[in-house]
Amino acid sequence: MEKIFGSQNTSQDSGDHWLTVSDLMAGLMVVFLFIAIVFMMITQKENDKIKDVAVAYQQNQVAIYEALESEFEKDLNKWGATIDKETLAFNFQSPDVLFANNETRLSDAYKEILNDFFPRYINVLAPFRDSLDEIRIEGHTSSVGLRGSSEAQAYFYNMRLSQGRTRSVLEYGYALMPNESDWIKANIAAVGFSSSRLIKENGVEDAARSRRVSFRAITNADIQIKRILEAQ
Repeated sequence: MEKIFGSQNTSQDSGDHWLTVSDLMAGLMVVFLFIAIVFMMITQKENDKIKDVAVAYQQNQVAIYEALESEFEKDLNKWGATIDKETLAFNFQSPDVLFANNETRLSDAYKEILNDFFPRYINVLAPFRDSLDEIRIEGHTSSVGLRGSSEAQAYFYNMRLSQGRTRSVLEYGYALMPNESDWIKANIAAVGFSSSRLIKENGVEDAARSRRVSFRAITNADIQIKRILEAQ
């Protein structure tokens, strides 16, 4: 019978075999748990780094805004300007003062404003240069084009107009500060947005407010976060 069905020792050996596999599985579970804990610790560390960058970004954003507000608070009304706390955009919103209608040439009044504004603006931002990605001079228009033009024709006409105006502003500012010419070339861009960023009131375009030139300080927080993610 033992020859046919085997002996009791065979059954015992089988049990020992499964006990060994069970121990192996338990060991693997411990290894996987250890790996998971290490991974979670690494992830938490990276999340903490990103959180630190976000906190520093917010503090830096507030510091830049307060510096601009402190420097220019007495000039905003007479220049028809505002400072946006969220975007750090210094907006000149009196287009009739800045440029003649459908012109890219600076008015004499705007030149006088830039003579005062531009050097002070660059100096105010000097302590924050390590945290800046770029300063962008942005040109914005309303959606109104030349009489009889289509929507597309108006958009691209205003694109050329907004680009030409920001280039004129940058060229004039560049000439005002020859000692900062290298930094200006490397860090200030002139961009025309045409009518792509209209200002609306209750869903209706505010044509007058949409026509503006903005100096926007853009911080490099997103670049720092990208470097943290790439280093993982």
